[in-house]
Amino acid sequence: MQPRNMSMSGVVDLAAVKAAGEAKQKAEQARAEAARTGRPTGGARLVFDVDEAGFQQDILQRSTEVPVVIDFWAEWCEPCKQLGPLLERLAGEYAGKFVLAKIDVDANQALFQQFGVQGIPAVFAVVAGQPIPLFQGAAPEAQIRQVLDQLVQAAEQQFGIVGAPVDPADAPPQEDVPEPVGPYDAMLEAANQALDAGDLGGAVQAYKNVLSDDPANPEAKLGLAQAELLRRVRDLDPQEVRKAAADGPADVQAQIKAADLDLVGGHVEDAFGRLVDTVRRTAGDDREAARVRLLELFEVIGTDDPRVISARTALARVLF
Repeated sequence: MQPRNMSMSGVVDLAAVKAAGEAKQKAEQARAEAARTGRPTGGARLVFDVDEAGFQQDILQRSTEVPVVIDFWAEWCEPCKQLGPLLERLAGEYAGKFVLAKIDVDANQALFQQFGVQGIPAVFAVVAGQPIPLFQGAAPEAQIRQVLDQLVQAAEQQFGIVGAPVDPADAPPQEDVPEPVGPYDAMLEAANQALDAGDLGGAVQAYKNVLSDDPANPEAKLGLAQAELLRRVRDLDPQEVRKAAADGPADVQAQIKAADLDLVGGHVEDAFGRLVDTVRRTAGDDREAARVRLLELFEVIGTDDPRVISARTALARVLF
């Protein structure tokens, strides 16, 4: 998401906190004070409501010590009711690596307009006083986690902002997560056989059946990512795709298709590099499309692969 009108002028003067060097200095001072007093930096609250009157202290000042994620929501917004509890749970899991500020857009129209929000739910971050658009809508949890990981990494690398651990008693209550129902050996075997036989539609559906009951099943997630990739490239003409990508470096869909072919052909770094460059050159929906496809290709290779880790770092640099 690349909202327009990202200027924060009229809300507060950000000149004093824009410089990364100053942000680092403030973060170091805050950590030193926390060590001296025994209090966590940024306060113990991980989730809190913010209004226009508290914006300066609760978001801008706090953002020099810890990344502040902002959830723009409204009572009438059904997707907001799905996304909000998920963000609150993740704030508890990340244990002080970021804090979550919730802004009711109906009661805070000035903030809604100043951030250039185009629809809700919308999620932004503020790091060292600088607003950063993250995503819009109730995105899948896996993608939200990747965005948050990139935010936390960029805050530390560029500004020296690492947040601080909090007392578990101050974390929002965590819902009990039921043990996954299983076993899925027979379903996974059928999915794998369909994939090996070239029945990509059947394989995709079989993996989705497993994930509907066990969303975190790593074998099903990997198999689904592979099957969807193979289905996307099955009818592509490699020569036409590569010519279109070479002739149109600004053609996002051509670059995405070429990256899929790169990955299927074993050129992993080329695929990742192509999409990182596309994210860097584009904005708005085009940038989001390239970013999402890159995250999907990460799933094909595996998030622990060194090439994925390197590409994720490169993506964080161009995003933040």
